[in-house]
Amino acid sequence: MNTKPFAGTSWPGELRATLVLAWPLVVAQLAGIALNATDVIMMGWLGPRSLAAGALANSLFFTLFLGGLGLVTATAPLIAQAMGARRSKSVRKIVRQGFWIAVLFTILVTPLVFQMGRLFAVLGQNPEIVALAEIYLSSAVWMLFPGLGIVIFRSLLAARGDSKVLLWVTVAGIFINALANYGLMFGNFGLPRLELLGAGITTSLVNALMFVFLLIFILSSPRYRRYYIFVRPFRSDWPRFFQLLRIGTPISLTIMSEVGLFGAASILMGILGTDEQAAHAVALQLAAIAFMVPLGLSQATTVRVGIAHGAGNARGVGIAGWTSMGLGTAFMLIPLSLFVLFPDYLVSLFLDPSNPGNAGVLALAASFLAVAAAFQLVDGAQVLMIAALRGLSDTRVPMIIALAGYWIVGLGTAYLFGFVLQWRGIGIWTGLALGLAFVAIVTTIRFAMRHRLGLS
Repeated sequence: MNTKPFAGTSWPGELRATLVLAWPLVVAQLAGIALNATDVIMMGWLGPRSLAAGALANSLFFTLFLGGLGLVTATAPLIAQAMGARRSKSVRKIVRQGFWIAVLFTILVTPLVFQMGRLFAVLGQNPEIVALAEIYLSSAVWMLFPGLGIVIFRSLLAARGDSKVLLWVTVAGIFINALANYGLMFGNFGLPRLELLGAGITTSLVNALMFVFLLIFILSSPRYRRYYIFVRPFRSDWPRFFQLLRIGTPISLTIMSEVGLFGAASILMGILGTDEQAAHAVALQLAAIAFMVPLGLSQATTVRVGIAHGAGNARGVGIAGWTSMGLGTAFMLIPLSLFVLFPDYLVSLFLDPSNPGNAGVLALAASFLAVAAAFQLVDGAQVLMIAALRGLSDTRVPMIIALAGYWIVGLGTAYLFGFVLQWRGIGIWTGLALGLAFVAIVTTIRFAMRHRLGLS
């Protein structure tokens, strides 16, 4: 049996174990965001209208997708706890019911995606931008099931210490995505020029290929045979199914509330104008790239805390949580510095600065980055503390904290500063920062009080 996930009973040991598990997950997250960044960059090559349309489409579509991701993410702490307690049979049941949820979610959500154009119109978005967004969504929607399946496989592989597999599969996906986008969006390699339709096709194709690669690895690897993952896949296990829903629903709502906050900000930017919306897409993409490091680390945090919790090691829970917090905080100082020192250079990676038509978007995006720099530390802290609590199967209260922080504090102050005080885009980004800071502070206090609250 691979013992790497169970190493680390002291601070130095936990640091080593966390780094061994986390670095491939972190790089895989960076590679994953590179997939999306490639789409954003190439949409920018098509022009500000296509870039704004992509941002609008993703503001709701990926909010929905991440809702499903939250549901199946419940497999991560449960698999980790089962492995910490050496319950192999439970691993199979958790994975199987995770796929049941993925299928159900895909069936329910797919029809909704085809109706998003009507919702965008009701929200007062530019009709031309809405029409382009609908074209993209019509082909991107087919990534739902394979995308959720990848998350389930990630939970299993990470708990077994095989996070490097995720890294290599995701890196391969970057190259496939770039080539397919270059061909289908711009009509290269003898392919038709499909622009945003091609971007959506590529998104679905790459997710399907990554899913198949991971499936083949798990089926062919001897170390996973003992779990009999795909034996009797249609056999029901309703207690396990509802356990996943009970833990996963708060995770889903927490993730959706955060991503939905940024999606709502994109819609508010659309009310201000196309330039603001396009600039928001660029600044948000850069902030998202920086966020991938604490996000990848957070996946390791859930596993490390979950294993310690499953093994009944209360001291190990604290060591795992605070080790991840220290690592994440140290890293976020790097993007903070880059956003302050080189904003103009960073935004020029997405839009051609020699084109006079891009000047307004570039200036706005650079100004938004100044605010994004301010919330790097709290953004990393809040995702890591939520992940640590998730490892304890504590998801309901963190969900409430997130809903209050993102939507009452965050969106409320974004509207106040952006529209009432007329700070416009800067005001909206200031509101985002305040919402993240609230969640970071409250979840950190909750993890610190875990013994008193009976969580560990």
